[in-house]
Amino acid sequence: MIAGQQRATILRRAVRVTVAASVGFYPLLYGAGLPVAALYALFAPIAMGLLSAVPGSGPQRASVMLRALPPALVLATLGTLLAVDTWAAVGGMLVIGFLLAFAAVAGPRPAGIAPGLQLFYILACFPPYAPDTLAERLAGLTAGVLLLAAFEILLPDPAAPSYRQRLADALDEAARGAAPGGVPPQRLRAAGSTLRLADVPPAERPAGAGRADRALEQAGRSARRLLDQLATLAEAPSAPADPESAALLGRVAALCTACARLLRTGSRPPPAGALEEAMRGFQADRVRSASGPPGERPPVDVLRRQSRVLALAESARMVEITADIAVHGRPTEPAAPRAVFWYAELSTPRLWARRVLGNVTFRSVLFQNAVRTALGLAAARALAGSLDLAHGFWVLLAVLTLGRTTAGATWQAVRRAVAGNAVGALVAGALVIGLGRHTDVYAALLGPVMLAAFALGPLLGLAYAQALFTIVVATAFAQIAPVTWRLSEARMIDVVTGSVIGLLCGLLAWPAGARREVHRAMAGLLRTCAPLVTVTAEALLAPSGGSRAAPETLPGVHRLRLAEAAYAQFRAETPADGESDRADWHAVLIAANHVLLGAQWLPRFGLRPASGATDASAAWARGTASGLVAQTDRVARLLTAERPGPAPRTAPGSAPDRDPPTPLSVDLEVWMTSLAHQLARIESSLAPTPGTDPQSG
Repeated sequence: MIAGQQRATILRRAVRVTVAASVGFYPLLYGAGLPVAALYALFAPIAMGLLSAVPGSGPQRASVMLRALPPALVLATLGTLLAVDTWAAVGGMLVIGFLLAFAAVAGPRPAGIAPGLQLFYILACFPPYAPDTLAERLAGLTAGVLLLAAFEILLPDPAAPSYRQRLADALDEAARGAAPGGVPPQRLRAAGSTLRLADVPPAERPAGAGRADRALEQAGRSARRLLDQLATLAEAPSAPADPESAALLGRVAALCTACARLLRTGSRPPPAGALEEAMRGFQADRVRSASGPPGERPPVDVLRRQSRVLALAESARMVEITADIAVHGRPTEPAAPRAVFWYAELSTPRLWARRVLGNVTFRSVLFQNAVRTALGLAAARALAGSLDLAHGFWVLLAVLTLGRTTAGATWQAVRRAVAGNAVGALVAGALVIGLGRHTDVYAALLGPVMLAAFALGPLLGLAYAQALFTIVVATAFAQIAPVTWRLSEARMIDVVTGSVIGLLCGLLAWPAGARREVHRAMAGLLRTCAPLVTVTAEALLAPSGGSRAAPETLPGVHRLRLAEAAYAQFRAETPADGESDRADWHAVLIAANHVLLGAQWLPRFGLRPASGATDASAAWARGTASGLVAQTDRVARLLTAERPGPAPRTAPGSAPDRDPPTPLSVDLEVWMTSLAHQLARIESSLAPTPGTDPQSG
């Protein structure tokens, strides 16, 4: 059921597109006598206002449309010139189709405007070859885009809170959670959920490749982790009074307040390094107290609480660094560890190059979709040109609008579209036969029919949208040139042809969409992160004077990026063929972040245990790490439908039931036990039910 706010948004969009198209179409056709310009002025608002899902408020969308106008003029020019030959147009379609679809690597706004830009080339690259009409085409296109941008500003959608504002609000809640008295755990986790990119409007998502967007996205994940850690701390069994932990929590609360103020106002950042210095002093104090005589050592529940407080302080330190980068573009102080903030000192061109090159692989869902779109559009253009189909651009439009990332979802869209077009063709044919050449009647009908199609189509579904759009096409073309009922027949043939091509692309090119890729990407992420558990434990066990460097996490960070992209595409797909989503993908990403962050802070803050406890500590750490690696491999095998190995003999989840031999074991215990619980939840979500496909999630 569509909510009232969404219905209002659809209605406003329908009014904007209808008015912009009408204001451009009627004067150019009836006042200036320029039918070609009128046609482009009509389709430009439809392309950018309906086919292009440009996210954001009215001014934001208007800005995107105005910046897209020069590329649109270039594409219309190329289409006009390449229409001289079918295979020239096909070659252009292959290149342009790929580049515009691959533009999704730049974020939601370029991805949103790309389908509309595709249409400008598609519309121009079909016969007749008429370079003498180029000026008229470009004038109509310009008029349509400018009119739509104007109405986006005059009749805007309400603006959503920015991601910086959401992050600042969440940090205010974290400050209250870290202060004495705290906040209920459910409220802390609810504040963290507001930072999930899936729950943020696409226009406000920090999805760019630059430093500011990367830092904002990382700050959001760090803040979510901090809020969850504060909630876990509040839920943990109460421990004796611990002034050191209270003091560090107070510093965390003050830092969260300062970072929230920095994000809102760009004011002076908190003193750099103050929290890290407090963390080092805190850890040194707890190691000294825990290394004293047995009777004077703190109780184990106090040590566990201190370890949790230290871990959440590390999350707060990451928020501090990322907020600084997000506001100032670069860190005001060197960002450490460099592997986590690898982007902080790189130039914007180098970051964009990494984003693009990192997705030039068949493991990238964005690359897969760009190749599929380009091949489908090029095949449609070749077929339409070879068969000399009337109004053949409808074939490509069907491929562009009906193609989905899975064969099942494409088939569902095709069935509805063909049924809707059949009904629309019958109504349009009857309309043309009944009205004949009464142009004035078509002119009177076009505006109301467009408003009904653009408003009711999204509300009632794809079949209704296709039926109503067929009537829009008939009433528009009947004013430009004499038409017969065969116009409806031509549209029906073209839509069916395009639907078949789209369906074949779905069957032959990655028919499972992102479903298979998300399994593979998540399994690769877990396998890359698993060795870090053992390496981190060994780093903590190194003798005095040995290597204390944090393990290399850059491969894990790269795998995390690919997994997040596959997950985002998977969530954008329409469920098809009764597929269920049992796997807890979000838990996989959280577990990977848990490993990567722990691998960075544990070697720096987990100091050498007291003499005499080394052997016991090493045995505990190595045995637990081995069990976690085996458990991670088991989950990865389940994700890729391989035969999983036996359950690991070591049960990390049982570690809290026995006293740790040293403070070092407490830090590892809290980190490893949390990871073990997360892996157990992931594995339970993957457990197949009888008679189901283990990869259907």
